[in-house]
Amino acid sequence: MLFKDLGLSAELLQAVEKQGYDEATPIQAQAIPLVLEGKDVLAGAQTGTGKTAGFTLPVLQLLQRSHRASQKPHPRVLVLTPTRELAAQVQESVRDYGRYLPFRSAVIFGGVSINPQKQKLIKGVDIVVATPGRLLDHVGQRSIDLSKIEILILDEADRMLDMGFIRDIRKLLNIIPKQRQTLLFSATFSKEIRNLASEFLKQPAQIQVTPENTAVELVSQIVYPVDKKRKRELLSHKIGEEEWQQVLVFTRTKHSANKLTEQLGDDGITSAAIHGNKSQGARTKALADFKAGNIRVLVATDIAARGIDIEKLPHVVNFELPNVPEDYVHRIGRTARAGQKGHAISLVCVDELKLLRDIEKVLGLEIEKINLPGYDVDPLIKAEAIRNGGGRSGGGRNGGGRSGDGRNNPGNRGNHGGKARGNSRAASGRR
Repeated sequence: MLFKDLGLSAELLQAVEKQGYDEATPIQAQAIPLVLEGKDVLAGAQTGTGKTAGFTLPVLQLLQRSHRASQKPHPRVLVLTPTRELAAQVQESVRDYGRYLPFRSAVIFGGVSINPQKQKLIKGVDIVVATPGRLLDHVGQRSIDLSKIEILILDEADRMLDMGFIRDIRKLLNIIPKQRQTLLFSATFSKEIRNLASEFLKQPAQIQVTPENTAVELVSQIVYPVDKKRKRELLSHKIGEEEWQQVLVFTRTKHSANKLTEQLGDDGITSAAIHGNKSQGARTKALADFKAGNIRVLVATDIAARGIDIEKLPHVVNFELPNVPEDYVHRIGRTARAGQKGHAISLVCVDELKLLRDIEKVLGLEIEKINLPGYDVDPLIKAEAIRNGGGRSGGGRNGGGRSGDGRNNPGNRGNHGGKARGNSRAASGRR
């Protein structure tokens, strides 16, 4: 469906055209009319489906319909996101699509000084994009008034629940008006998400444009079995041999991200790491350098990468498999956006074969395995894994293995669970 057929205003269509789009994605074609009708919406959409424009465009139009010129506008739209990066991406979308409209917006997250945010809020804004923790800081300091919020958007609600933000969300929902339009976007419709929707939404229209937990069909997936100690060597080999110029690499931990970045640098490959311990300035610079082509490799943890949207990103590498299969889906969804083809490879050692089987079970398919000459798995290591019981449940033609990662790092769980909850405000950048 074309954007011009969705009932959008001339100003919004002009902004869409300037962005280079004319045809709406499925989530946009379904969500925009429902939002314009004023309905609550529960939408299931993976990253890369165009969901941000799916709520930004109609929300801007709703503001346009009821716009009253005033010297100091009060926030009428609130968008909550789980991470700083996603907040910045949403704010960018609001700016780009609202370029021909008179509305002011502000993005609020931690990791940066709170005072410039206060100054912007004091001057007045129509739209606020925020992470929950820092927004509550502003509420506590009385630098924001949420009493006139008309539309609430919970973006990537599943990740907000995973990161332990439910308490902060409830606090905010007790502050904003009960009479409002609420939009909830989630990659999956878990039981927890449905419970959240029943609590916060009123007779929502439900949309799901991609099957739950299904990998993007345009992504080619390959597994390279390799010993753990040779993963970095194989990664550098692939980058050099195939002349990859832009690669997003995932690790499970911040320490692994830092170590890999240093090792790639030693190999002469320009790279940078982003994770929760990096300052917001460092994360913003790393992402900007990556998008501009100044560095070839961006190494990220799952939480830090949430919300990263890079057009035509060709390669995603799982340097370490995530402990939670759904995170694999989110990772490879960073490539193959907007109908482009993408390439996802996973470097898998024997300790990760159980994680691989769990991922294949969620996907409902067996990922192709390729044994690269010169990088064969050490038979002694494989035999040791089998002796310890890891190979008994199979694992395809590559044999079995056990996952030592969950045992050694029980708090990680792909940045889910207890450890993530303990660090939730740091991950969102509350302070």
